[in-house]
Amino acid sequence: MISGLLQILLFQGLGEIISKLLLPFLPGPVIGLVLLLLWLLYLKDVNASLAMVGDAFSRYLGLLFVPAAVGIILFIPQLQNNALTIVTALIVSAVLSAFCSALVLKWLSPKEGQEK
Repeated sequence: MISGLLQILLFQGLGEIISKLLLPFLPGPVIGLVLLLLWLLYLKDVNASLAMVGDAFSRYLGLLFVPAAVGIILFIPQLQNNALTIVTALIVSAVLSAFCSALVLKWLSPKEGQEK
């Protein structure tokens, strides 16, 4: 289990270094996660220690939503004052996301008479 935790911390540390030196607009943990994913794709296997740590973390993933829920409760007056703006932004962003996804799907799908 220690080996799996060290692997996760190593890739997060590499991500932080890359974030500070090369890509300051991306968070280090995100870069580290992508590096870990690429490493696992290269190996084509997940060792038992890393799998055990990942399983242990995923059991408690729901706890990460507690601070967000507390923040929502804390800012209910501001949310109520700006409800129309928030709902409008959510609806517009959902429609735009669906529209952009449809355009990308159309662009990526094979054309008539084109081989796969």
